[in-house]
Amino acid sequence: MPDFMIAYHGGKMPDTPEEGAKAMAAWGAWYEMLGERVVNPGSPVGMSKTVTAHGVADNGGSNPLSGFTVLRADNIEEACALAAQNPMVMDGSGSAEVAPIVEM
Repeated sequence: MPDFMIAYHGGKMPDTPEEGAKAMAAWGAWYEMLGERVVNPGSPVGMSKTVTAHGVADNGGSNPLSGFTVLRADNIEEACALAAQNPMVMDGSGSAEVAPIVEM
């Protein structure tokens, strides 16, 4: 079974501890549903920098990365269906980009 990178864009930090607990519970339930498909649960990330031949931009680009997860699925369609059930995607606050990890 291949592994897939899910790159998250968007989302928001909780405004209150109660919102934080609710968000953590939703993510925990999603990871529980994924079960052994989770290769690396990943984590949120801070503001990224974009590095090009022309230098380094501090703004994270036009659609900055906000986190990642690595999961195992039969194919990209299944990986996308699982990503669609992610709490951030389901509540409309962010999106998930899914790509197969190519073994070299």
